[in-house]
Amino acid sequence: MINWEVVLWTCITVGVLVGIAALILTFISARNIKKRTSQLKEVHVELKTGMNVMFCGGIYGKVVKVKEDTVEIEIAKNTVITVSRYAIQSIL
Repeated sequence: MINWEVVLWTCITVGVLVGIAALILTFISARNIKKRTSQLKEVHVELKTGMNVMFCGGIYGKVVKVKEDTVEIEIAKNTVITVSRYAIQSIL
């Protein structure tokens, strides 16, 4: 015979624990996203000619020219490409 009262309270307990875990993970994630956003904002403001940067998930290059929304980057000798300023992930 199934004791429905025990099943009900077990489901409520599991639901509350899952809810608490979701709140904790949401808090940690929001804090990390805020920190990363502020770091990227600093990177985009500090861009200057001559800096070595990484962009697009692992392409390295040297900043040749900084415009308002784009940056010209030399990725190899005599190979200059134009990328969005916001594609740059870090300054090396």
